[in-house]
Amino acid sequence: EVQLVESGGGLAQAGASLRLSCAASGFTISTDAMNWYRQAPGKERELVATITNAGGYINYADSVKGRFTISRDNAKDTLYLQMNSLKPEDTAVYYCNAQDLRVGNVWGQGTQVTVSS
Repeated sequence: EVQLVESGGGLAQAGASLRLSCAASGFTISTDAMNWYRQAPGKERELVATITNAGGYINYADSVKGRFTISRDNAKDTLYLQMNSLKPEDTAVYYCNAQDLRVGNVWGQGTQVTVSS
């Protein structure tokens, strides 16, 4: 079964850090561009960070630049999002996404991040 499974979400205080992981199974992410998205209650899903297959191109939403770091371990088929200096406005469900030429556009089920002030 082709799937992405996120983990690492939870409750954090403002200023704290969390690290999200996204593990792929049923396919390999080594040739894929990978993304982290988030969706807050009542808002549209927004792109948070993007990384190309070898990590040669990385881009962040302005709202997280300097605080979040996207990375990947292709040998483990795992994507990461290190989130530092968390703010209450970072509260959302975080989704990982793979754009794979063979299996198509793959989404994880999401992991909740809640930041208290």
